[in-house]
Amino acid sequence: MTTSVLSDLKIRFSKAIAAAFGVEYTNYDPAVAPSKDAKFGDYQCNAALGLTKKLKQKPQDVAAQIIANLQVEDMFEAPTIAGAGFINLKLKLSYLESQLAKMQKSDRLAISKVEKPDRVIVDFSSPNIAKEMHVGHLRSTIIGDSIARILEFQGHEVLRLNHVGDWGTQFGMLITYLREVYPDALTKADAIAIGDLIELYRAARKRFDEDAEFKEISRAAVVELQAGGSEAKLAWQLLCEQSRREFQKIYDTLNIQLEERGESFYNSFLSDVVTDLRETGLLQEDQGALCVFLEGFSNKDGQPLPLIVQKTDGGYNYATTDLAALRYRIREDRATRIIYVTDIGQSGHFAQVFQVAKRANWIPETVQTTHVPFGLVMGDDGKKFKTRSGDTIALKSLLEEAVTRARADIETRNPEASDEFKQDVAEAVGLGAVKYADLSQNRTSNYIFSFDKMLALQGNTAPYMLYAYVRVQGIGRKGEINFASLDADAIKLTQEPEIVLAKHLLQFAEAIDAVSEELFPNRLCQYLFELSQKFNQFFEQCPVLQAVESERISRLSLCDITAKTLKLGLNLLGIRVLERM
Repeated sequence: MTTSVLSDLKIRFSKAIAAAFGVEYTNYDPAVAPSKDAKFGDYQCNAALGLTKKLKQKPQDVAAQIIANLQVEDMFEAPTIAGAGFINLKLKLSYLESQLAKMQKSDRLAISKVEKPDRVIVDFSSPNIAKEMHVGHLRSTIIGDSIARILEFQGHEVLRLNHVGDWGTQFGMLITYLREVYPDALTKADAIAIGDLIELYRAARKRFDEDAEFKEISRAAVVELQAGGSEAKLAWQLLCEQSRREFQKIYDTLNIQLEERGESFYNSFLSDVVTDLRETGLLQEDQGALCVFLEGFSNKDGQPLPLIVQKTDGGYNYATTDLAALRYRIREDRATRIIYVTDIGQSGHFAQVFQVAKRANWIPETVQTTHVPFGLVMGDDGKKFKTRSGDTIALKSLLEEAVTRARADIETRNPEASDEFKQDVAEAVGLGAVKYADLSQNRTSNYIFSFDKMLALQGNTAPYMLYAYVRVQGIGRKGEINFASLDADAIKLTQEPEIVLAKHLLQFAEAIDAVSEELFPNRLCQYLFELSQKFNQFFEQCPVLQAVESERISRLSLCDITAKTLKLGLNLLGIRVLERM
């Protein structure tokens, strides 16, 4: 098993720099990256430029000393120096061929697991009880799942948490309203359909906003629930269970695994947050509320902004729960990396929560906390994606529409196929298209949701990737090839399209590393799109089944490794491949 070429090369250059200029340069950034222009080679080191001032030497001389201490002859041809001290390297064909052989023989494409696994928590999806999952939950659910899959593949221990909104004022409001209009819903399981429950929630919200007496009774119901009142608790459990079953249908459809640990889980730890913050001296009283005044955040008058931890009525809020959750995840779950996948509008909230936790000394230096923000899903009009009547689009109906459209396309292209085949393809293509369209965007940007674009067979879409995979399976069927029996050691690269494809295949590990570090799944999507393009160019320019025997085996191996890479890469995005389309 191997590490990525890029990470291996960084280590080798770091050692060469330390050997050339002394141990004080052991941790100096080697500034190694893939070359942007193939005419300069495959990788480039720009460290000489940064070292010139420190060493008071010409960059070309610095580069020459680095090369003199660099050991890369097993992987690269002799390094060259260009321009202002750029060190360029070109991979040896023999190295490429040996690495491809390793990839073909391995279930993991010869990608090593990390030496020191992290205990990672990925907090994602997080819908609210008594509300339907809508298009706004799409991005958190899909991005969070992909990040979790990639970290799991690397060998990290990942806990996938669903921090559902299952506590707070909305329950007092809903319970109060149901006591009036539908008391059976508070004592009998499934007395009311989830769709009706959502309508009742909207009606309760309207009453809460307009009726002061109803608002007061609702708040008393929250206190009853928090105090463990048996009637309120039973009602709460029934509402939660009903919503949970509806959420699970969506997760099953999307093939997503999550462990639910809602806001209510941390209820018994909220008072500890207040106690801890008081003991550290961070807690201050402001107009009857207990707060922590934030550094770097100010209100419109320029005064320090308070993060309220306990309200004037003694109740707790969203920030208190998140502080309790973060504290628990570090102390009890012993997480070393905690990732929150929510919309970009919560960036300020998490910056504040992380600041308070750090100032309270809850976050050790060994623990990394990261907010992974994402933009909105937009309609064709450039506004937030909604139905014609202005309602938020239900996620369930969106997914059903994707499958229906994919099915219609298959009916046109392959009308003779069985119903079972058509439905299987429709689900893989439709759901894969929705996922890929989201993941292929830079997550911090808004994107326009378009069924036509995401289901297109050309361009950076799931169907284009799936078709490239299917193409290889078709080659196997046509030539009656058993890919598993191919001699991997027979790979010989002679033509330029073969070499271009081979080099890109070797960069798969780099794409995975980039996503695990930077948490942008679109990096992997872009890699897979370019792989599909390079494979199609290779297939069009280099005969496979019609080639002479030695070239035929080598090129079939290239096809097989490409298909394995596409399958694994798409799986890391939560997308399943098809053997036929």
